[in-house]
Amino acid sequence: MDKYALVEKCHNRHHKKSVLRKVMAIAMTVFVVLAGALSGAGNAIYAWALTGDELLEANRAIPVESNQVPNWPQGPIVGAESAILIDADTGVILYEKNVHEREFPASTTKILTCLIASEMCEDDEVVTFSRSAVFDTPRDSNNIAIDVGESLTVLECLQAILIRSANECAFAVAEHITGSDWQSFAEVMNNRAKELGCVDSNFVNPNGLPDDNHYTSAYDLAQIGRAFFADQKLCDITMTPRLHIYPSENQPDEIIENSTVLILPGKTYEYEYLVGAKTGYTDAARSCLVSCAEKDGTRLICVVMKDEAPNQYLDTISLFDYGFSNFYSANVSETETKYNISTTGSFYSGVDVLGNSTPILALNTQDCIIVPKTVDFADLDSEISYDTNDPMEAAIITYSYHGVYLGTAAVEFMAQGDGYTFDELPSSVAATEVEEVEVEEEKVVFVNVTKIALYVGAGVASLLIGFLVVKGIMNYRRRHPNWRAEWKRDRRRRKNGKKYLTIHQEAKQRKAAFMEEGRRRTRGRKRISKRLGENGPSNHYRIK
Repeated sequence: MDKYALVEKCHNRHHKKSVLRKVMAIAMTVFVVLAGALSGAGNAIYAWALTGDELLEANRAIPVESNQVPNWPQGPIVGAESAILIDADTGVILYEKNVHEREFPASTTKILTCLIASEMCEDDEVVTFSRSAVFDTPRDSNNIAIDVGESLTVLECLQAILIRSANECAFAVAEHITGSDWQSFAEVMNNRAKELGCVDSNFVNPNGLPDDNHYTSAYDLAQIGRAFFADQKLCDITMTPRLHIYPSENQPDEIIENSTVLILPGKTYEYEYLVGAKTGYTDAARSCLVSCAEKDGTRLICVVMKDEAPNQYLDTISLFDYGFSNFYSANVSETETKYNISTTGSFYSGVDVLGNSTPILALNTQDCIIVPKTVDFADLDSEISYDTNDPMEAAIITYSYHGVYLGTAAVEFMAQGDGYTFDELPSSVAATEVEEVEVEEEKVVFVNVTKIALYVGAGVASLLIGFLVVKGIMNYRRRHPNWRAEWKRDRRRRKNGKKYLTIHQEAKQRKAAFMEEGRRRTRGRKRISKRLGENGPSNHYRIK
């Protein structure tokens, strides 16, 4: 075979191998694409299975803990995996379902971020967007398309976060507060969460983007919500249906975005008593909603987590209606009938040592507790604790029902003025109720004020003894001077060439002069008496 034929053979063999490699590469690519497509389809089918009716039924089968309390109002069965309804003022839990289950909060995280920003920043502070704040935000997540180097005020950032759920604004606010990167803001979030009473949370970012280590619970979000919805500015922002940011020298675009929260006024699931709301959604977290509503002076906070749209709105509305319909706020000073003072005689006597004749203890007239309408106030359990740090409080009464906390009332030292006193029942209490209380003596709890009287008496006695001791020391030093100190003092004066009399020498000299004056007058009287005796009374005018 000549060399040309050999070259041609080698060339054909190389060409065949090259074609084979290309075919194998194409086949591998097709296989990977098909595998990815099948995997995606499988995930889609699996996700559909998780988000369908089967998931809702599984969630509805989870027991509602509050429904298991005897004679407690039966709450609705919701499709959320965990849900809670609390009274915003007292923190009393009205409805609880799986409230400590660890859940992904999604964008409901932003209520904590905005709360911290509102507490630590002024509204007109300027927030400049860094590269990390912009580019760490996924393109398919919520944003308002701010560019690197542009700036907004803190208030505009809060509006963008709460109305449009803008993730880059949450990153930028976090960096503004820490002065460094947004990752450092997690420590600030976790510390503030603990201060608010959270027990199940760990936050790693300011906006709730998916992270396995970023989680919380319905209970914790309710505690954060108590502080968040207490800020009227933040409530007003969440109720705003449209974000409108005007161009400025730091940001050239006019930004207009609509809120996607469907429970707001004018939306599909509007709720007339709503005062604020924040939604959240990711594939892992599903639909979440933290909201607050107020009716007839009662403010409730509702949290539903891992629900299916639009059930997060329907479940929230049913929980609010349940709370407003089945519970009421009871003023303890106007309702309580079983507390009185067992040692009233210690504070009333013929001698008014306290300066007045009114009782010294009274229930705080503002303290209220939350009571189910299915339960009588007299059936509540109560416990008195004298462990209080408030100097104006003598004790704290804690109310509960079958172990469910309902609130507290303070027993205060009473000043002159009106107030509910322990030895008088409110005028609103009927005579029949008074008789029932007197019959059921085992339910009467007495405030032990003997200790209080002893403490007060011991304090007064200590002050009196101290005063007498100081007075005695002063008198003793006045009557028994320190002669050695006086001698040293005189010696120093003499060395300095100063002539003077000491205090005691002056006193002695004054005493001697007084006695000499007395003797002189005595001698004068004797002379006058002698002359009167010699010349007789009629010649007394001759005395010179």
